[in-house]
Amino acid sequence: MDQLRILVVDDHPLFRFGLCQTLQQVPDVEVAGEAATGTAAVAMADSLQPDVVVMDLNMPDFNGVEATRRIVRTSPHVGVLVLTMFDDNESVFAAMRAGARGYLLKGATPEEIVRAIRAVGQGQAIFGPAIASRLLGFFGNNARAAQVEAFPELTAREHEVLVLIAQGEGNAAIARKLVISGKTVRNHVSNIFSKLHVADRAEAIMRAREAGLGEN
Repeated sequence: MDQLRILVVDDHPLFRFGLCQTLQQVPDVEVAGEAATGTAAVAMADSLQPDVVVMDLNMPDFNGVEATRRIVRTSPHVGVLVLTMFDDNESVFAAMRAGARGYLLKGATPEEIVRAIRAVGQGQAIFGPAIASRLLGFFGNNARAAQVEAFPELTAREHEVLVLIAQGEGNAAIARKLVISGKTVRNHVSNIFSKLHVADRAEAIMRAREAGLGEN
């Protein structure tokens, strides 16, 4: 079993210690390092090249949104999972725009955190239940008719793939649901990013949700 290497970033030493202790009990997770500031987080992400950075937002020097932006810019293959107390729309959307692949609140259970780490490590986008409900509520006023007219530049198959992306599905799950190969899914995802002028799955999800797509 391949291990996911994790960098834990939080300015509260007791919370950081507790999270690291929890993760060290998970067989497929290795805590590669810890950081207490945005500056240290960026430097350690660059030197350690972890699979996932678990990122708090409220930190000394510069905050977790800026740290996420710098990490994603220099190491785009590193997934960032935000784990924070802040559940307001501004914080959620700022983290997504910065390139975070996931967003959980600190009230999440250890099992939820581990599942989110694994999902982010596999390139998926994931949100805790409270955040997902907030996003759906925020975008819920969009008319259903907008779904039909949304993104006419996409093919019918690309539209199907985008809907599944907006529901948080990874490439492997999309391939199974649409009965197509993983390579075909990757090609569709690349085409979607190009046509919608987005950089990653988080931005694609935002665009899709704004259009009312992806609601279960």
